[in-house]
Amino acid sequence: MTRRAGPGDESLDEPAAPPTPTPLPAPPSIDSLALQVELARRLGVRADRDAPLANLTTMRVGGRADLLATARNGFELRGLVRFARSRGLPLLVLGRGSNVVVSDRGVRGLVVHVRAEQTRVDGDRYVAAAGVPMARAATETQKAGLSGLEFGLAIPGTVGGAVWANAGAHGSDVAAILESADVLLADGSEARVLAAELGLAYRDSRFKHQVDPATREIVAGATFRLTPAPADVIRERLDDIRRWRQAHQPLGLPSAGSVFRNPDDGPAAGLLIDRAGLKGFRIGGATVSQKHANFIISEKGGLAADVRRLADAVRATIRATDGIDLRFEVEFIGDWTGWPWPADDTGGAPA
Repeated sequence: MTRRAGPGDESLDEPAAPPTPTPLPAPPSIDSLALQVELARRLGVRADRDAPLANLTTMRVGGRADLLATARNGFELRGLVRFARSRGLPLLVLGRGSNVVVSDRGVRGLVVHVRAEQTRVDGDRYVAAAGVPMARAATETQKAGLSGLEFGLAIPGTVGGAVWANAGAHGSDVAAILESADVLLADGSEARVLAAELGLAYRDSRFKHQVDPATREIVAGATFRLTPAPADVIRERLDDIRRWRQAHQPLGLPSAGSVFRNPDDGPAAGLLIDRAGLKGFRIGGATVSQKHANFIISEKGGLAADVRRLADAVRATIRATDGIDLRFEVEFIGDWTGWPWPADDTGGAPA
């Protein structure tokens, strides 16, 4: 592990060596070739075997999926989810990969990359499929003279992911404007669920508490109720958000957005990390951003394990210096069995 000294370096003592992880269980037997053929025959959807995932995430790290298929509309999304569940196949639904860190050991089963991007404006409502980028939602509604989704310009993910996480920025969030979500339920049916029934709270929803992948609900789309406003006024608000992001966030560099949630009380997570002198703190190919301390930047050739080790070290430091246990906003997905791994364990990533 490498580290960079800086202000407050006395708080950056090397953590104790991580314990040796328990042996990995044998992965489930998956006949990926047979499944690939069956997906093409039954759904007309191409699936790639042993598919790299790093470039489907904004952090640009992580391993491979046993199978990767793209859903370009609601029909394909429903079909792929039902296909996986009918066969007991592990399933991960991935949007733009903006709030996740994929394990270097990859993801077992089927990964569905959601690229369903259908939208329409219906009066003061904006209806969007799960794969619509939130930034596009912000600009489309601006052109339609509808206000409320401006904060979406600062959300690098999709509508589906934003509803799942109750994403927010610049004083607003999904809960403030969401009327309903189209949800694929555990039994394979689809329902339109009112926002009030989704358990929306700060960066939280009922979807985050469904731990069993076999019965986890999937967001297929959303309806937002917005407020009519002059398009030029909304455009000025979007311009303000763009300028703020350019000045305060490490745009254009591989990151997963804010690593930690802000505490319920007290300073924001980024301020706590900055105050602890952790800007520029580095482990392997991951570094705490010099521009915004709640962002971790991944360098070319960096590992997901580097990102997680760095995030764990930052969290331990803030716990020691401020007595605050920061909660992750990013999700660590894929095979993290036995974490923390030994420092020389690359997680099965190519050397």
